[in-house]
Amino acid sequence: MTCALSNSERRSVLDIRARNLPEAWERSVVACWQDGDAFRTEYDKPGDPPSRDAVMRIVVEQPMSEPRIHRAIPCGLADLEIYRQEVLFGVHDNWICPQEGRWEYTYHERLFAYRVPGVGTINQMEKVIEKLAEAPHTRRAQAVTWQVWQDIGISDPACLQRLWFRVFDNRQLDMHASMRSNDAFKAAFMNMYAFTDLQRWVAERLSERMGREIAVGRYIHEADSYHIYGSYFAEFERFLKLIASKSFEERTLSSADVKDLFDDGRIILFNGTQSDIPLPEEHLRRLWDEIPESRRSELDPKQLARISRA
Repeated sequence: MTCALSNSERRSVLDIRARNLPEAWERSVVACWQDGDAFRTEYDKPGDPPSRDAVMRIVVEQPMSEPRIHRAIPCGLADLEIYRQEVLFGVHDNWICPQEGRWEYTYHERLFAYRVPGVGTINQMEKVIEKLAEAPHTRRAQAVTWQVWQDIGISDPACLQRLWFRVFDNRQLDMHASMRSNDAFKAAFMNMYAFTDLQRWVAERLSERMGREIAVGRYIHEADSYHIYGSYFAEFERFLKLIASKSFEERTLSSADVKDLFDDGRIILFNGTQSDIPLPEEHLRRLWDEIPESRRSELDPKQLARISRA
């Protein structure tokens, strides 16, 4: 008979609670570094130290409050906007083509066009909004990404597993995101930033449907494996030095501070400089409306011609 491990021997389960997104992310990665367990991964190369890994629950009380952005995220801010557009609008859904060695899914595709063999395509987000409008207190408003008939065998299965929604106190939309796996340092902030913007989008659609304001409420981010890979420990240690040397105000940015950089991301998308796969015209038209008139001279004439003919 095998005895159960004592609490001190069991793997770390960490809880973080914060007011806004950058505070929550920063505290979560520091906690993972300090208290996470050593784990090998399927991506380790010879000589890589074990990752730091924990079960993580992050509660963000006011996810849309400013500041919304941490200066030390490993991605560029234009990339953050591109990722937001990928999750919310599906700008990269046409990159999905596993038979040609391209992407196997996007979160947007799984949430807005979930394909079930023999059944068809389901817009789960529309079903979520319908259910919440019918019964705001429901426990059934959720959208899933996992496709059990294929995902366990693909090379890069979805990390996000489920989004769950509920209207609290008949006026605030809470959202929970469940991740099977989450790169704490290099992906989690991008995930949380885009997911909370999706939460905002659902709250706005629900407000329209119900004829009254539904505000963005609490966001909870849960990861079964929240990890910092051993391959970039040196980079993470530089991050720790940076946050130790600056005040929280110096470590963060408001949305207004980064407007120009987000416009850079929209222009990159419009001009199609990321890929030779053409961006669908519906996204070109929307991006045209989002890009300030003062910067439209930076847009590719070939892309402009596509929408002028439409």
